[in-house]
Amino acid sequence: MSCAGETHPPPVTPVGTAPALESTVQNDAGAPASTETPALTDDRLEDRMSMVDNQIVSRGINDSAVLAAMSAVPRHRFVADDWQDQAYRDHPLPIGYGQTISQPYIVALMTEALGAGPGDKVLEIGTGSGYQAAVLAEMGLDVFTIEIVDELAAPAEKTLRELGYDVQTRTDDGYFGWPEEAPFSAIIVTAAPDHVPQPLVDQLAPGGVMVIPVGPIGAVQTLWKFTVSDDGNVLAESLGPVGFVPFTRAED
Repeated sequence: MSCAGETHPPPVTPVGTAPALESTVQNDAGAPASTETPALTDDRLEDRMSMVDNQIVSRGINDSAVLAAMSAVPRHRFVADDWQDQAYRDHPLPIGYGQTISQPYIVALMTEALGAGPGDKVLEIGTGSGYQAAVLAEMGLDVFTIEIVDELAAPAEKTLRELGYDVQTRTDDGYFGWPEEAPFSAIIVTAAPDHVPQPLVDQLAPGGVMVIPVGPIGAVQTLWKFTVSDDGNVLAESLGPVGFVPFTRAED
């Protein structure tokens, strides 16, 4: 099964598990940083540019807004101190409580698939460390994000605010979405349920897009792009095989 925009996509590291240590990528290149948020000063710009060039552009991601956002957001601020040297490498990383920060390529793939632009209202299910929300906010989107694990939600909100990202956060069961803020132009789900939550579909605006991995726990899942047509029909497109952590529910 091929990913969108690629005839033969490169192997994708499962998002739900962190692999063994590997060497750091050294090439320099990338995209210009966005000016949507205050300038972020850090010493990892070269690492970000290398990440964008070698892991994202080389795999066919060409949305300039996505590339600029991922060049700008300091990914290392969203991982624990013990994983700082791994922050820009080509794999997911653990963030505690059985959750991960996704592989950079997967973040870029899902963000590009949303097709969202500045001012669009976007709902994220599964805040995790806050990195995906930061990328969306860097693109000028109006971001709402839900995390069910309070121990992750609180530090994620703190990091987002420290970096100047105006993101609306909530600690809750993401299965039911955020109905009082609906409809959304786009919904992105960063954990895998075994079926598509109908409440999330219902909260998409006409023309809206949801990107979500769906499949059994512990097995290969499928990354889906669902688009609501103007007449209310839901169109489905497979973006390829992935491996995400399970979608956690309140009763789990």
